[in-house]
Amino acid sequence: MSGIKTIFKKELADHFSSYRFVILFAVIAMVSLIMAYMAGLNMKKDLESVAKPQFVFLMLFTTSGAMFSLVQFVAFFGPLIGLILGFDTINRERNEGTLSRLLSQPIYRDAVINGKFLAGVFIIAIMMVSIVLVITGLGLNIVGVIPGIEEFWRIFIYLLISIIYISFWLGVAMLFSILFRSVATSALAALALWIFFSFFVSLGANVVASALTPDASESNPEAIIQRARISQAIALISPMELYTDSTATIIDPMRKTTRSYSHMRMGLMEQLSISRFSGPLSLGQSVLIVLPYMISLVAITLICFAISYAVFMRQEIRSL
Repeated sequence: MSGIKTIFKKELADHFSSYRFVILFAVIAMVSLIMAYMAGLNMKKDLESVAKPQFVFLMLFTTSGAMFSLVQFVAFFGPLIGLILGFDTINRERNEGTLSRLLSQPIYRDAVINGKFLAGVFIIAIMMVSIVLVITGLGLNIVGVIPGIEEFWRIFIYLLISIIYISFWLGVAMLFSILFRSVATSALAALALWIFFSFFVSLGANVVASALTPDASESNPEAIIQRARISQAIALISPMELYTDSTATIIDPMRKTTRSYSHMRMGLMEQLSISRFSGPLSLGQSVLIVLPYMISLVAITLICFAISYAVFMRQEIRSL
């Protein structure tokens, strides 16, 4: 345990003193500030002539700013945080010769990888908490709405899911850093996997669903629904789909399922109008809906780290 604590402190010191962390944190803070400000202005303009609905504070996280909402931004660009933090975790020290010197100390090899992963998760948590605090502060200032207890809990669960989601990509980056000696190769492999899950899985799901339901048309609504279900089932192999569906349901109490196709096409005013005729889900009901997705994210994160752990522990010390 003392070895993990030592590595954990060392990695935190390396992260906080590196230009990479400073630049990455500055970019994320700047983008979050712009998104929160634009989303707050859009909400304030839309809510001027109507009564403020329930859970209006949560709309800060789902209302689009300049281009993205917070949920969309973290879903698409969040993996890059994990990849940047972990793509050279092992092979950089291996190439510099510091890893063999580190393992010559009274520190077990499992403490090295455990400490590095925990330090990366801690950095991810700091970044996500900072983003949420920025949006919360600007929301209070611009919109003038104080969040309720249930909204706080929904934001906390959203924050927890986001940390797990980005930690999965940290584990992926660490795995490639262990498998490949070259830093450039591990970075390219991690980016290739991110591109595959971000773009090609959804495109492939639509192609397969269209091929399996060729009779889907406006005159055959059952076939259209069947195509949507097939496309969703295939797309769920992507961590991005798991994250997007679960966080959208947690942040938006009006969503009754993880995939509400009509709801995704509505603007803010349409959502406000329909909310007057349908009650929101309670926090417990929303959690039950997204619980399988949350368990899946935790499972793939643990599996990815377990593979990294097993590969790292089986490598020859002289090859490190």
